[in-house]
Amino acid sequence: MTGYDDCFKRGLLTRVQSSKEKGMESIRKADQWINEAEKNITVDAYDSCIASAYMAMFHVARAVLFRDGIREKSHYCVARYLEKYVDEGSLEEEWIVLLDRIRDVRHLDQYTLYHHTTEEEADSVLKSAKQFVQRIKKFFKETNL
Repeated sequence: MTGYDDCFKRGLLTRVQSSKEKGMESIRKADQWINEAEKNITVDAYDSCIASAYMAMFHVARAVLFRDGIREKSHYCVARYLEKYVDEGSLEEEWIVLLDRIRDVRHLDQYTLYHHTTEEEADSVLKSAKQFVQRIKKFFKETNL
């Protein structure tokens, strides 16, 4: 059983009405989060930069789910769903690994007491998030189902 199959089985992914419009709105939201992350890093708000950069990644990935008629109840399962496209050969695995890694960084920052985000870490996450957003936007257009 694949990770996304397990997410469906557990009710963390469900089938809903497909909506390219919601997908496009989620892409716009991703762009807003990137802009916010860029503002955060300029004022040394590194934790906020990490959170905003991750939210950009989440929203652009979620755009694919909206378009495909999938509702998520788990950030983890968003990445698992995108693995479907890795399995089909239309998306590179590196992007799923990156989404998982930055989700973990955001989780560590948000839920632990002793993690302190550095400028270098925030800058790296922001750069990665921008690359991810661009790749998934391209993928969204390439796989216009």
